[in-house]
Amino acid sequence: MKPSPQAPADAVLLFPGQGAQYARMAAGLYGHDEVFTDAVDEALVLFGNADELRSDWLAQHPAVPVDDVRRAQPLLFALGHALGRTVLSWGVRPVALLGHSVGELVAATLAGVFSLPEAVAIMRDRVDRIAPTPAGGLLTVAGTPEDVRPHLARHPEIAVGALNAPRQTVLAGHTAPLRAISAELREAGITILPVAAHHPFHSPVLAPHFADLTLYRNVTAHPPAIPLWSAFTGGPLDARSVRDPALWASHPVAPVLFWPTLDRLLATGPHLLIEAGPGQGLTTLARRHPDVKRGHSEAVALLPVRSRTPEGDREQLSAAHELIDTRTREEVPTCV
Repeated sequence: MKPSPQAPADAVLLFPGQGAQYARMAAGLYGHDEVFTDAVDEALVLFGNADELRSDWLAQHPAVPVDDVRRAQPLLFALGHALGRTVLSWGVRPVALLGHSVGELVAATLAGVFSLPEAVAIMRDRVDRIAPTPAGGLLTVAGTPEDVRPHLARHPEIAVGALNAPRQTVLAGHTAPLRAISAELREAGITILPVAAHHPFHSPVLAPHFADLTLYRNVTAHPPAIPLWSAFTGGPLDARSVRDPALWASHPVAPVLFWPTLDRLLATGPHLLIEAGPGQGLTTLARRHPDVKRGHSEAVALLPVRSRTPEGDREQLSAAHELIDTRTREEVPTCV
């Protein structure tokens, strides 16, 4: 009996959030991959303005830019959900789902916590609440929370919006204070990079807009059928926690604890991390993790960093499919 050379990898799906969007993201798969196309259409119809969303998504010059919350959030949800469905159609059975920002609602939907119509209702409500709020944004800082703490003390309107990696902290706030702290950080020699967002996601300044929990109390939350890890709580969600309306209402307000959550998840054993969304942002972050660096775990993205051609999307998906199939296939021992 010849043993299998490598045990099948435990797959984890990662879903990116605000900032991952770009013009015509994943457009090369639409009309080409049947599962993806059907899943996108199913979600867009539920948003109620499918034609406008689809037109702006596929257009070279959209009427509403993709970074606008009215486009970025629905499209990130629809495309992440469709890519997740695509991976599941390959026979992959993930041991965990982990989303960043809006990606957590994608993960919750694929885990069976919410039906697709209910998840879209939550998304529509979020967009309706955020769209009229004062302008703001997000700022990626090449530093630890300790590095930025003295600057935050001088700018109390700014909050930590995400912990993406040990030296990648995201700040959130309204435009004027964000501009002020940006100048200060630059002057201090700290590298910064704006995130593609027009509102202060994951900042307490949005809290008053999400005080009404009526919608969240009226949706039905089921126990996760696939283990669902939350980057807002830092660990897996159980049947009780997913029924807490305040948890889902807090998503646009609370910081994203991506790195601490990923670190805790990878501590449970080796995994194949599959980024199901536009770009390779989460893949890049995951590859910084010591477990991935030493080959204990692995990270792969379904889409290119930013494809310029439809063929680029399809080629990356095909290559990822081949790698995922190789890593997750359970080989049958052969007799010799």
